[in-house]
Amino acid sequence: MDLPLGCKPVGCKWVFKTKCSPDEKVERYKARFVAKGYSQTDDIDYKETFSLVSTKDAFRVVMALVAHFDLELHQMDVKTTFLNGDLFEEVYMVQPDGFAKIGNGHLVCRLKKSIYGLRQTSRQWYLKFDQVVTSFGFKENASDQCIYLKKNGSHFIILVLYVDDILLASSSVELLTKTEFILNSHFDMKDLGDAFVVLGIQISHDRSRGILGLSQRGYIDKVLKRFNMHSCSSCAAPVQKGDKLSKSQCPQNDNDRVEMKKNPICIRCW
Repeated sequence: MDLPLGCKPVGCKWVFKTKCSPDEKVERYKARFVAKGYSQTDDIDYKETFSLVSTKDAFRVVMALVAHFDLELHQMDVKTTFLNGDLFEEVYMVQPDGFAKIGNGHLVCRLKKSIYGLRQTSRQWYLKFDQVVTSFGFKENASDQCIYLKKNGSHFIILVLYVDDILLASSSVELLTKTEFILNSHFDMKDLGDAFVVLGIQISHDRSRGILGLSQRGYIDKVLKRFNMHSCSSCAAPVQKGDKLSKSQCPQNDNDRVEMKKNPICIRCW
């Protein structure tokens, strides 16, 4: 359409990215078309930009409930998440390079759905998701509005949303299946099955023993490699909470230094 008088269109570009798995193996190469949201004008092209996400504390509480009640734990991922939101403002974008037909180069695109790069994209996605799940009987948690609960008789299901990652903890396989069907019918979803990695945290769930463990080994290894410390010797707890270090703990003589050489961790610490 023609650009309305007094309006300013936002630009656009392609962004290329390599998607890697938690073990740093290349999964796929992504090409994403985005808007140049930095050129948007406050209170004209957008009004509010903030979006809620679940907290790590809430995530750990849900994991404790999964272990205690022996719940089914599944994970889903929303494809092209931010393309689902509806725009309330009038936003115009210039046509992508090579898209405009001859003689129509002056026309612009009126965006009716959100697109990556816009300032309000994340908020519009949350509002859209909240509208869908609450319409099917889910109730948001008063303390963490990205956690939803739905009861069906004696069974229940907990839904945890973190941007595009969705965690489902249910006491019933049937209720879990129905919830996955609802999500698939409204969004383009990827069913990842039993949850094993959420927000970079590895989950090990031994249902026969009632044990659920959380590990950030992948993140720790990444940090160690970043600071060239991946070859260090490991131990259960190098420093206990409350430990106080002082100069008096340093080796005082040659015998102390020889004894300390037997422990490579002490050599690196001192």
